[in-house]
Amino acid sequence: MQRIERTNNSQIYRPDWDQYFLDIAKVVSSRSTCLRRRYGAVIVKDHVIVSTGYNGAPRGMINCVDRGTCRRQDLKVPPGERYELCEAVHAEQNAVISGAPERMKDGVIYIAGFEQDGEYAEGKPCLLCRRMIRNAMITQIVYIDKNGAVVRCSYPE
Repeated sequence: MQRIERTNNSQIYRPDWDQYFLDIAKVVSSRSTCLRRRYGAVIVKDHVIVSTGYNGAPRGMINCVDRGTCRRQDLKVPPGERYELCEAVHAEQNAVISGAPERMKDGVIYIAGFEQDGEYAEGKPCLLCRRMIRNAMITQIVYIDKNGAVVRCSYPE
């Protein structure tokens, strides 16, 4: 957090840019339709929001929240496995799909995720999302890891 002095000697606190956009990603995650984890992503360039996305079923498909069940959860599939059983589109994918290519170039993507119990979920993008981020020419990724730490990295590895 940055501390800023006002002329009347009172202090106000403002988040730095990373925290500001991660906070917005947290709010975006509240729109998720996934029962297992809620993710939000915000693509930014020059401190201006280009696009947002959250994880959930593609448009026109019944989502897990409305169905009341998650196929992968019902089958006790461990995290990171058997994605073909999941109908959801990842938050990063939705943000990239919704963004204008020329505006995303050299931008930053911010990602925040939460487990069912409200604890942080690992925000590092999966391999497919990293490819999409790279293809969109987004040059920085900032995410919250499962311990709540902010991680910043250049082009996805």
